[in-house]
Parts: sequence; structure tokens; C-alpha cells
Amino acid sequence: MSYCLNPRCSKPENSHDGKFCLSCGAKLHLKERYRAIKPIGQGGFGRTFLAVDEDKPSKPRCVIKQFYPQAQGTNTVQKAVELFTQEAIQLDELGKHPQIPELMAYFTQDDRQYLVQEFIDGQNLADELAQKGAFNEIQIRQLLHDLLTVLQFCHARQVIHRDIKPENIILRGRDHKLVLVDFGASKSVSSTAVNQTGTSIGSPEYVAPEQMRGKAIFASDIYSLGATCIRLLTERSPFESYDINNDTWIWQQYLKTPISNELSRILNKMLESIPMRRYQTTDEVLKDLNLQSPVAATLPTSTKPVTQTPSISTPTVVKQTTNQIDLELEEMKTQFLIGGKPQKSTQPPPQTPKSQPTSKTQIDIELEELKAKYLGNAE
Repeated sequence: MSYCLNPRCSKPENSHDGKFCLSCGAKLHLKERYRAIKPIGQGGFGRTFLAVDEDKPSKPRCVIKQFYPQAQGTNTVQKAVELFTQEAIQLDELGKHPQIPELMAYFTQDDRQYLVQEFIDGQNLADELAQKGAFNEIQIRQLLHDLLTVLQFCHARQVIHRDIKPENIILRGRDHKLVLVDFGASKSVSSTAVNQTGTSIGSPEYVAPEQMRGKAIFASDIYSLGATCIRLLTERSPFESYDINNDTWIWQQYLKTPISNELSRILNKMLESIPMRRYQTTDEVLKDLNLQSPVAATLPTSTKPVTQTPSISTPTVVKQTTNQIDLELEEMKTQFLIGGKPQKSTQPPPQTPKSQPTSKTQIDIELEELKAKYLGNAE
């Protein structure tokens, strides 16, 4: 089937081999190669279609985005134009990343703007959540590893996504990799614009406080990713997992399956409302994630005997060994002072109380020598 892209067409469905719409006469191919098959989405600023690239022998599927603003007002439409153009620019500048849709074309036809990009065959995480229920810790850790590396790639190219949410993350069917889509709200950070107040863009449930004020930073994406995680863990809106009266997150009490304290701490730091208390870079989050493996976080410590002799330089072992030596030497010292005679000692026994400190000092010296010798041999 071919689908007519004329928004005013009354009967847009046509046969797959047609060149022109039988209803309105509009061309059914964009740039003589992209043929729309069916609509898959519509928003305030445009429509999205599943399509086929007829110019390639394999006829791969692709996505056509048509700029078609529904909103009224010159400023609103102008902003929509900027965002649509911006998405094309960002996708082009980001180059080819295996977890970001590739830009295939950007052009104007019949006075309408079009963007053609790679089709990601899979299901977004909002649909996954609705069908399969809450995510567990291992799934969340995998999600974080996957998407933090994608954000690392974007941030290195000075791009802030600004609209991270379950609907914009697709689980690709062929390799089960997570793909970040919809860069229409993304923003390029320049040295001159980084401190300027911009437009508040994004889905309110997942947007960081500073982004709501038009001051999005790289850490804003980290906040949105954290909010996405608690949505997937609790099956609740992030709004419902925040106690406004006490200014604190309460998502832990709505967990469907328990998670480790380590992961809880990581998510809470991602969700800090004050930007400076939050992770500043994706590298910082990945570092904390890698310090704690999923198995170690969820399973008890193994009690299997250790076959390798621990090094004496290990702080805990040194402390235990030293404490044992001290106990044994104290016992020896007590025997000396009570009346036991040190072996090979040529010193006469104390005659008066005044000589006791001297004898005690000598004992201390000999015991310290023994202690040093003992520790030296242990090493």
C-alpha cells in the first residue's frame, strides 16, 4: 500500500505501485524514492509514517517525518520550525551511532518539510512496561549501561537530548539493544549559549528542575534517565513517586521487586534536584555502576574457602595479625613483671622499687625487638 502525504487528502490509501494519489493527485513518492506505507504517529508539530526506500534493491523500511504544525500563533509555529530543523541538524552532526537512528534525508517538497531517518524495528519501553510489567535490577543496570554510553557519545558532541523518557527508548528486536530516538527537543551547547536561558522543552514528569527553567545542562539528561528508571521499576509516574511536602523521593516504597542499596544510591544521586549534588557526567555514573556488579549487588557473599593466602599488606589482615601479636607479647610481658625470668637475661632481679622502672623499660625494649622480628618474619 502507498499512503498519500497530503494532509488534506480525503482518501489517502492507494495501491503500492501507484505514482500519484487517486483521490487528490499528489505524488506518492518523496524525492522519487521514499514511499509512505502507513501513519505511525502524530503530534502537535507533525506526522510520522512508516515508509520504504524504493531506491535501494533491498527496499529497506525507513521513517518519514512530515512537518505539519497544528498549533496557532506565529511564535509557536516559528519555534516548531526551529525544532524540526534542529532534529535534522543534530542527527546529521551526531553521525552514525548504532543506537541512534541515522539521518537519511532532509528536504522540502510541495512547500512542506520532510525528514527521513532509519527505521528502528522494536517496541518502546512504555509499551514494554505495559505488556510485561515492572523491570528488575538487572534490566535497569543493562538499561543504564546501554543509554549512558549513548549519552556519553551525544554529550561529547555537545548535544543535550532533553526528552529522555520510556516512549523515546526503543528495544530493538534483532539484537535487544536500546536505541535513543526523537532528537526533536535536543539542544546543541556552544560556549556562547551555555549560560543563556532557553525554552523549557521535554515531558514534565521526567524533566530536571533547571531544564524547566530553560537552563538544560548535560546533567539534565542524567536526571531524566533516572526518572525513567524509577518509572520502569515502580510502574508509576515519577510525579507520584515524589513527596512534594517533604521535598524527597519516595519511589523505593513502590518497588515491584527489591533492588540493592548500591543501585538505590546511584538512582537517588541521578535524581538530585540541585544540579551540583547530581552526577555531572555520564562517566561518573558508569564508574559507580561498574564498581558494583549485578551479581554482587543481589546475591549474598560466597562462603567458599579461599585457597590463596592473603597478603600481609591487606589492611584488615595486618590489623588482625598485629592484634594477636600484641596479645601474646602482653602475656609474655605480664610473666616478666610477675616474676618470670627472661631467658638468657644477665640482668639481676630488681632489688628496690626504684629499679623496677629500669627493668620494665628493658623488658619493653626486648618485647619490641621480638615484635619487630615476628612481624619481619611474617612478611
